[in-house]
Amino acid sequence: MTVISLVQFNEGGARGVAALDQTGAAKRVTGASSTRQLALDAIAAGQGLAAFAEGKLGDAVDLSTVTLLSPIDHEDAAHLLVAGTGLTHLGSAEGRDKMHKAATSGDLTDSMRMFLMGVEGGKPADDGIGAQPEWFYKGDGQILVDPGLDFTMPAFAEDGGEEPEVAGIYLIDADGTPVRLGFAIGNEFSDHITERGNYLWLAHSKLRQASLGPELLLGDLPQDLRGTSRIVRNGETVWEKPFLSGETNMSHTIANLEHHHFKYGLFRRPGDIHVHFFGTATLSFSDGFATQEGDVFEVEAKPFTLPVRNGLKRAADEGKTKVKAL
Repeated sequence: MTVISLVQFNEGGARGVAALDQTGAAKRVTGASSTRQLALDAIAAGQGLAAFAEGKLGDAVDLSTVTLLSPIDHEDAAHLLVAGTGLTHLGSAEGRDKMHKAATSGDLTDSMRMFLMGVEGGKPADDGIGAQPEWFYKGDGQILVDPGLDFTMPAFAEDGGEEPEVAGIYLIDADGTPVRLGFAIGNEFSDHITERGNYLWLAHSKLRQASLGPELLLGDLPQDLRGTSRIVRNGETVWEKPFLSGETNMSHTIANLEHHHFKYGLFRRPGDIHVHFFGTATLSFSDGFATQEGDVFEVEAKPFTLPVRNGLKRAADEGKTKVKAL
């Protein structure tokens, strides 16, 4: 069996890890209860993650009989950082430009300037350092919603909208070196109405949940990745559109985005996990579509054999947050 991806699962209250081949057939990785620990063991053994997993394959696993989890997590959620970059894909500026022109008087928005910086300098020659992208923080491991579960947007949210993306998954080695474990498709869920109100509210709009597809794709990301993003309402598809990723469709290289995240020493703390979303050019919000509670988001893309699917609900209103003086 040639391992192309890994999944984490729960079976009767016990966690496990399974390895998948290109057909989606799965086998248990013996002795493994988490992707993170499997990666630490592979590093200690001086092996790549796929090769290490192939040496520990056990019985077949029927994925339809287990509960699939996020492909990465950390026993201490504070040591998993979720962040991302925007305006990194060719065509990604159009929707953002429309949103932000309403809040500015100039013809060329800051979003468009940032996008053009990436087009001109996001793919440096000879392994150089290119233009830095837009960067945002989403939260720690608490905000990752397992595949199949609902997104809960805050009571104060103006909108709950999908963002179909690819995310890089990283583990910081004992010497502070970021180690890329692989890639996952995901939904970098955001509040686009809040962002449209004022582009300086982008930071607020990103403090929402996110979800990753079950699979951790090992090895390199395809240069030209093509997928589909859709919204299902009452069992019917009410919005659907293809999305593109991979460096062929990006204005930055993956290496350039990685450099500008991990150049900060505080992001190289040994043992930490990083989930880093690489951006998108496809949003239902840009098409004027309004999501509703009960909608289901679906994101799928080959070579991933499993989609990521999440419903949408709204949290109860907790009123004004009050601070207690000590």
